[in-house]
Amino acid sequence: MSRADYVHTLLGLYCGLPHTAARKPFPPDRRLAAHLFDQGVLLKTIENAFLLATARRATRPPDLPPLPPIRSLAYFLPVIEELTTHPPDPGYLAYLRLRRDEMVKNSTERDAR
Repeated sequence: MSRADYVHTLLGLYCGLPHTAARKPFPPDRRLAAHLFDQGVLLKTIENAFLLATARRATRPPDLPPLPPIRSLAYFLPVIEELTTHPPDPGYLAYLRLRRDEMVKNSTERDAR
């Protein structure tokens, strides 16, 4: 995958996340995406970081104040580092994907009514 394709794909995934404020990436996000490519960070690792971070946000106790929207790709750097140094069990990530897909399906069905 070329650098341009990597950056385009990563930013598309980032802007499509439910907790991000931007629907169009900012220049610092583009630079960070290019830097991640240069560092050799796999897109799969970044996708897993997006999954884990958004799952953590979604399971935040409801009695706590809501978190503000994510305004930068840099928000995910600690989770990317975490996954790089301590990869989670693939079964756990599959479980998170299943839960996310169920939530999206339920939300879509609710919106259709």
